[in-house]
Amino acid sequence: MHGGWLQTLQLILLFLLLFVVVFATLARKLRIPFPIILVLAGLLLSFVPGIPPVRLNPEVVFLIFLPPLLYSAAWLTSWREFRHNLITILLLACGLVGFTVFGVAKAAGWFLAGFDWRVGFVLGAVVATTDAIAATSVARRMRLPRRIVDILEGESLLNDATGLLALEFGLGILVDGRTPTFAAGLLRWTYLTVAGIVLGLVVGLLVEWFERWVDDGPIEITISMLVPYVAYLAAEAIRASGVLAVVVCGLYLSRQSAYFFSPSVRIQTYAVWNTLSFILNGLVFVLIGLQLPYVMAAIHGYGLHTLIEYGLVLSALLIALRMIWVFLSMQLSYRIRRHLLHRNELRPSLRSSFLVGWTGMRGVIALAAAITLPVTLADGNPFPQRDLIVFLTFCVILVTLVLQGLSLPWIIRILGFPMRQEKNCEEEDARRMMLTAAMEYLQDEQKKNEPQYADIYDGMMRRYQMQLGAILGQDASGKRISPQHQSRLREVALAVLGVERHTVVRLRNEGRINDEVLRLLEHDIDLRESRMQQLSQE
Repeated sequence: MHGGWLQTLQLILLFLLLFVVVFATLARKLRIPFPIILVLAGLLLSFVPGIPPVRLNPEVVFLIFLPPLLYSAAWLTSWREFRHNLITILLLACGLVGFTVFGVAKAAGWFLAGFDWRVGFVLGAVVATTDAIAATSVARRMRLPRRIVDILEGESLLNDATGLLALEFGLGILVDGRTPTFAAGLLRWTYLTVAGIVLGLVVGLLVEWFERWVDDGPIEITISMLVPYVAYLAAEAIRASGVLAVVVCGLYLSRQSAYFFSPSVRIQTYAVWNTLSFILNGLVFVLIGLQLPYVMAAIHGYGLHTLIEYGLVLSALLIALRMIWVFLSMQLSYRIRRHLLHRNELRPSLRSSFLVGWTGMRGVIALAAAITLPVTLADGNPFPQRDLIVFLTFCVILVTLVLQGLSLPWIIRILGFPMRQEKNCEEEDARRMMLTAAMEYLQDEQKKNEPQYADIYDGMMRRYQMQLGAILGQDASGKRISPQHQSRLREVALAVLGVERHTVVRLRNEGRINDEVLRLLEHDIDLRESRMQQLSQE
């Protein structure tokens, strides 16, 4: 039997995936972050007649999309940079959320008809948090300075807990008519945070223990897909922060994976997660654009000009509040690190603070939070301005993600930041020290072994010397190699790999080897070619 609804769902999913592939390819050609292109494409698609309705279900966002995307973002976050910028991140993730919520609550009644401070508080809680998915996707693809990317990613990973707590308080004030005290709020925030962190660590420790007993790609990849859902659902079950549980678990397991992942499993896992993250990210941003008809259909009693004016004023208010707080918090975090922690570092520049302030992008989490607002209050009356809150949230997403995102290259040039990533000196130093340590080990072992094995050590020493020379830009005699010489060397190496690939495919076509042998040899060639192409881009 074939259910009609199931066939419709399959067709919609296939169409959306094809849509994601096409416009992500276009984004790559245009050198624009694909989240921006996909939101705009979804927006245009929503106007096409006959498109099946695709409504955003908040439960799907929070329970299906959010955990793996947060986990992936946390996995790719450097713990060293996260820890170094922790003061700045906390000031943004906690302080900025509170500043934004109270700023919107205070100002909403001035320019939004029918809003009092309570409705403004709910609106502020909905739009206060930046989106981890949007921040990671846009910041990395725009090649922003490394430290700014680290701060933005850290902020967006942690501020959801504060924002959802603020929304919980706002709904309590508006729906149930209860005003929580400061002590109750602090106690709830402490439990939300501490319990989420502890639970995330517990899940991480259990997974690490199990991983040390297993070395099987499919099993470990399956475990890695289950982990974010387990951490999130377990935290939500005890009313802790599922977001923090996933983030902490991802940070911990990412750091420990160097010990429990074998090389083959690591390659497979990264390949699967790159694909999964791309698919989920793509669907999320297309779904944002597709929500416009539903958002507009629910609005009554407002002219289009008034709605656009409300959306632009609120977006400008959020940008201004973020700019003010970022400038203050960057200076405060510098003073704390310099005078209390006695770290010797430079004062943050005004242009860096401006760039951090300008990149406060909202995404699907804000829209999902707006849609989850109840329809009625505890007394049965309609929730005040619910539909307008959803519309304003949609406007904020478009302005902060699309307009601010598209302006980033221009802003970066105006501020004088380089558009290309600087050479990674840490990577070069690490490679040099790795090769030097390996060569020292070979020299020591050669002295311990019998003379008949000398050719083995000599051969390996020559190979490591060549690799070290390539990093230092020198040949075997210590003579400096020109960049043109290095470039030609890489071109020849890639051409030789192409010959190897052509040969192994020809052997398969002639029936001299089977497809299993072909895949094994191709995998080896692919790894070497991937590394050579990476070097050619540095």
